[in-house]
Amino acid sequence: MKPILEIQNVSKLFKLHHRGLPYLSLRDRISGVFKKTDEIEEFWALNDVSFSVEAGESIGIIGRNGAGKSTLLKILSRITLPTKGRIIVRGRIASLLEVGTGFHQELTGRENIFMNGSILGMKKTEINKRFDEIVDFSGTERFLDTQLKHYSSGMQLRLAFAVAAHLEPEILIVDEVLSVGDAEFQKKCMGRMKHLSESEGRTVLFVSHQLEAVTRLCSKVIQLEAGKVSFQGNASEGVSRYLKGSTGRNYHFTFDDISRAPGNEKVRLTEVGIKSHNGEFSDQVDIRKPVTIFFKYNVLEDGVSFTHGLNIHNNENIHVLSSHDTETGRKRPLFKKGTYYAEVIVPGNFLAEGLYFVSVAVMQYDPFEVFFHEKEIVTFTVVDTVDGDSARGTYGGTFPGVVRPILNWEYRMLDKEGVWKE
Repeated sequence: MKPILEIQNVSKLFKLHHRGLPYLSLRDRISGVFKKTDEIEEFWALNDVSFSVEAGESIGIIGRNGAGKSTLLKILSRITLPTKGRIIVRGRIASLLEVGTGFHQELTGRENIFMNGSILGMKKTEINKRFDEIVDFSGTERFLDTQLKHYSSGMQLRLAFAVAAHLEPEILIVDEVLSVGDAEFQKKCMGRMKHLSESEGRTVLFVSHQLEAVTRLCSKVIQLEAGKVSFQGNASEGVSRYLKGSTGRNYHFTFDDISRAPGNEKVRLTEVGIKSHNGEFSDQVDIRKPVTIFFKYNVLEDGVSFTHGLNIHNNENIHVLSSHDTETGRKRPLFKKGTYYAEVIVPGNFLAEGLYFVSVAVMQYDPFEVFFHEKEIVTFTVVDTVDGDSARGTYGGTFPGVVRPILNWEYRMLDKEGVWKE
């Protein structure tokens, strides 16, 4: 079976005009004393982009601002044409790129629903079958016969998404525009897109800077960098790779030259790493599973006393936790020369999903001295796949918090005196 969407060597060129003139008065402009000296710069927003999408896939498109994501979606939506390459589409496309796109501001909400259906090639009877669902999903029933220009941006978004998602397109394209909606509506949209892909076999292309939403909705991601495809593959792997690329750090680090390793004449750090629950090096951790943080170090002289510690920060630079090896700190053993390995296990269902930075340290308490404290040396990403057995359960919306433990909830009916029934 052929892919529902094929992008073959697509490139898009924009010509940027830079006018090399100082500020001119109206008299100077009229007299034409100065000649125009425009400089034209060629900017390739997309450069030889190729990939294919199978029917029923949910694909996330990620990348920094200016990477070419929106340009790609506009080409796929036939809003603009590629400079080079071609696109093969085997199905109807409905796109939601900007608030109000595809709507006529002078028409009512009702009229816009039928107009969009007609653009998609649907008959009036087909639109009528879906009409009540669209109105109910959008929550705009009171304003159906009001001109769209009187709608707020949130109302326009609600109606636009409801139309795009319910008029049976084979391919649904959604840009970052969902960020305009409130949290409850975003949850509804995510649920609808997941339903379209998993239950109805529709294809979804989703662009968002909310990477948690990408991993929850999409099975695969395509990462764009400077207009080129830099990654295609598993969503969790792609998001983790994208985050690592933005930080320049990794999940395993080794100091090969001991003389330059962090530390002093007593202790030097040699290796730091992250291991998943199966004992393998990994930059991705299932939110339900434990993660092991370890480091190795060399003790360079006999009789040294110290203990171990670490800090964990998240991607928003929030200090999530610190931990010291209090047992070693209390007993104060005297270490002999040699290579040592220390590890700590962070339990599953504790950290929230997202990117984390790990700092490790060795220090003595009395007198207090830090032998080394290597900050944010390794990173890892906690992934929540929303299978229903993590702290979020089956809730697919934004789930804030820096930690995400599963707590024990209990409820009982109260008797007439307000006492819990046994």
